Parts: sequence; C-alpha cells; structure tokens
Amino acid sequence: MTDGLRMPAEWEPHRSTWISWPHNRDTWPGAFESVEPAYREMVRALAASEPVDINVLNAAHRRHVAAVLDGIDGEIRLHEIPTNDAWCRDHGATFVRTSGGLAAVDFRYNAWGGKYPPFDLDQKVAAAMASRVGAEHVSSDLYLEGGAIEVNGQGLLLTTESCVLNANRNPDLDREEAEAALNGLLGTSEVVWVSGDLAGDDTDGHIDNLARFVTPEDVVMVVPGSPDDAEHAPLQDAFAALEQDGLRLGFRVHRLPLPEPHYHTDADGVRHRLPASHANFYIANRSVVIPAYGGPSDGQAVDLLAGFFPDREMVLLDCRDIVWGLGAVHCLTQQVPA
Repeated sequence: MTDGLRMPAEWEPHRSTWISWPHNRDTWPGAFESVEPAYREMVRALAASEPVDINVLNAAHRRHVAAVLDGIDGEIRLHEIPTNDAWCRDHGATFVRTSGGLAAVDFRYNAWGGKYPPFDLDQKVAAAMASRVGAEHVSSDLYLEGGAIEVNGQGLLLTTESCVLNANRNPDLDREEAEAALNGLLGTSEVVWVSGDLAGDDTDGHIDNLARFVTPEDVVMVVPGSPDDAEHAPLQDAFAALEQDGLRLGFRVHRLPLPEPHYHTDADGVRHRLPASHANFYIANRSVVIPAYGGPSDGQAVDLLAGFFPDREMVLLDCRDIVWGLGAVHCLTQQVPA
C-alpha cells in the first residue's frame, strides 16, 4: 500500500468538486423534472468557488447536460464516465494525499448493502476518476461509501457502526479490524463511533447526515428543536455520547438544528418521512453550500456554520426536491484535494 496516506479535511484547498449528473428516474419517482434545475443551481454555486467535474453517461448525455448548464460562469468539465445513479460521494473515489501526490481510495460498493441494483457501473467510477486526475488507484476490500466517513485532517475520524459493521456490507468485520483498515487507508489514528440514525435514511446511518467536523476541534451534530419529534430522544442521547468522546479526545460538539419533518407521498399514496438534514452541507473553497428546506432552521444553520467559516460565503440550496432521492448536497459531491 502507498505510504503516507492522509485524507484532508473538507475545508482544506480543493482542486475541484466532482459530481455525477442525475438520470435515474427511479431515484426521484414523480419528482425527477425538478431535480435537474436544482442540480443546475448546485453547479452554479460550486463553479463560483472552484472547477466542477461531472460524470455523464455518453456523448448524447454530455450534450444534454451542457445545454442545461449553459450560461453558468466558471470551469465545468464533463467526463463520459457512466453511472447507475447520482450519489458521487458514495460511488466515487475518496481522494487522499500521499507523500508523492494524490491517491484515490476505491472502496468496494454495493449500493448501500445491495438495496438498489444494478450498481455495476457505479462500481467502476472510482477507478475512472482516479485515472482522469492522474491519482494512484488504491483498492480496498472494505465495503463502504464516502458518506460514511468524516475526518478532521488531523487524525480523527467519525463513522457509524450501523453502516461500517452492517451485515449487508462487512459481515465478518469487527470494530478493531474496521479501525485498522480505515486508519490505514485514510491516515487517521482514532475512530469515533457515532450512534444515531435519521428516519427515512436508507444508508443505515451515514455520518454526513448526522455529525460533521467544522474545525479540527469542533463538530456539529443534528438534534431536533422540538422534544415532540420522534427523532429527539435518540439523537439527544447520541449527542451526549459524542460529547463524552469529545471530552476524551479534545473536540467540542455543537447542536445543529434538524429541519422540521419533511414527507413525500408516493404514487400509491404512502407518506414517507425524508432524511432532511442541514448536516449534509458541502465545504467548497470559497463557500459552504447548505441544504435548505424552507423553514426557520435554514437561517439557524447558516448562523451556526457562518461562525466557523468567516471567510466563506454561506449559500442556501433548496433541497426539498433533491431530498426525495434520500440525500442532499454532500451526498452528491466529492472533493479532489489540491
């Protein structure tokens, strides 16, 4: 394995942001027509900060995406790297620094425990991204998605047992083995296991919907404002447990408000709670793109995050249509370190 691997924190400088353009209508049943306009706004926000690399299916899809993005300022590069779905954080490469440059960690991918076949194209995306940027390709035997890991760039990693040790991903792995594998691949020295899971989240508890580093010594974690919310008690308990880890390891934990419950009614009339979370923000070079859901928590999230990123613009992106696909901004993006 390559020596000297280190996954930089997301706020460290980026070469670009990478996304995969949406095309799978099954991901947003009944709402796909609203997703591309939302994507256009996301690309506009990102391109104002750094170059944007976009995976497209083929030449015809390239022309379509170019037309959708026409008129946006900034450097946008389209790559014919076909995908099954749009969640680039999870199927894309996880880029790390090495003593000699850049490497791309390619975790094994099975669409969140085999929930959404087919995923044969998505399994090939990380290697293709590595080739496009000239990064060393580092293959891992660990089944994992990028949304399951969060680092502070200085040795600490947040993740969840419900995801990493789930029988649908790594059934024969225990905590110690998982910690050794993660530390070896990402250059971390301490794994912090976070509890908690959002209603409607089909990832088995991705950390990027729950808790995020905003400085090497500060974590924000979602907690509902109302004790009447069914999410309040378990997330409050998870918050208290993470505070204890912070006391031991030297980081502080701050409450990030959870949006009021959001629902989508499917074609059969069934009402589904969606995993709406402001923790799914993305830190670009000159901005922080924050999922917005049209309620008072939008402004509260901006106020909290702005205090940690005084030199970056806070950009609210309406994710009420995107979250019907059960993810938001962070799930759709992947940073390439400078």
